[in-house]
Amino acid sequence: MNQERLVQIFFFGLLALITWQLYQVLEPFLMPIAWAILLAFLAHPALCALNRRVHSRTTAAVIITVIVALGVILPAIWLSARILREAQALYSSLATFSASGSVSHVGQLLRGTTVGQHLNQLLARHGIRLDDEITRLANQAAKLTSAYVLAHGSSAASNLAEIVLHFGIALLTFFYLLRDGEGYYAGLRALAPMDERDKAAVFETLRATLSSVMRGLMLTAVLDGITIGLGYLVCGVPYWAFLALLTGAGGLLPLGGTAVVWIPVAIYLGVMVSWSSAAILVAWAMVVLAIIDNFFKPLAMRHGTDLPTIALFFGLAGGIEAYGPIGIFAGPAVFAIFSALIKVYRRTYVLEFDEPAGAPVEHVPATTAPGAILSPPSGHPVSEEEA
Repeated sequence: MNQERLVQIFFFGLLALITWQLYQVLEPFLMPIAWAILLAFLAHPALCALNRRVHSRTTAAVIITVIVALGVILPAIWLSARILREAQALYSSLATFSASGSVSHVGQLLRGTTVGQHLNQLLARHGIRLDDEITRLANQAAKLTSAYVLAHGSSAASNLAEIVLHFGIALLTFFYLLRDGEGYYAGLRALAPMDERDKAAVFETLRATLSSVMRGLMLTAVLDGITIGLGYLVCGVPYWAFLALLTGAGGLLPLGGTAVVWIPVAIYLGVMVSWSSAAILVAWAMVVLAIIDNFFKPLAMRHGTDLPTIALFFGLAGGIEAYGPIGIFAGPAVFAIFSALIKVYRRTYVLEFDEPAGAPVEHVPATTAPGAILSPPSGHPVSEEEA
């Protein structure tokens, strides 16, 4: 083994080892980094437009980063405070439930129903009073709630700290990608040992796929919010505009989607207004979502990717299964890069060896007789008679 071969083996072995160690260092932060990359890709057109006005890329990146931070932090603070107040109210209700007259009221309501009457008779046969059983269950629920809060309070605080840390890392990465992302992109593209035409095929396909997926998600989220929001308005849901906005935001979630909003709204309608209004809202939401998810969403995402609809479907579904929420982008990107590499392979290794159909036949000089036989390269054509 010569020295040059040994140097190559050492270099690539060391590169693989350091790459693996780099992955180990960045692995805890891969998810916020991935979201920062996608968000920077989405905000890049706004950065270019703002940069033309302020004439400073750093200033434009700072402005957009602050806007994104406030757009996430302020709603999160409001929602957290609202959830905390509701949780405290629920805990107080459970703690004081048995001390008030609510137990007897619940018992009277249950005994007024057919199922409650049979249950009361069944318990009475065993010497158990229905009101005593309800009181016991209420006390047990309050104790379980208190124990759960004490047991998971520290883990909830640590999870909150982890969320804040990841959010800070995502914002920092987002800022530097906005400011210097084009240089990173050019450097990564220059490292690929491929022909410039092949590089364009791979990188442009990836860019078009991510743009199409983001465009499709944003369009369908807006349609979800508008159409289901109209259902809220018709059914008389209070704060329907705010709930429509939450529904549209839920449409961006890879898991749960808009159902995390409109299902609780339908339950609220059934309890507080009427179950017929709830049924109308559920039917409207299911029909609208079926049309948007099965027709508009694939069309919006497919435009610009050149991927078949079935490939896009498996890219979305399999990406979420393999990579989690980020897979809604990673899955289609894998399909798109694979398709681009297949095109590069076909152009480089298949068409190069295939004779193009209808290729022109080599021209025979007019001075040569139709039946002439060509001699070796050093000779000259002779006729059959001379031969």
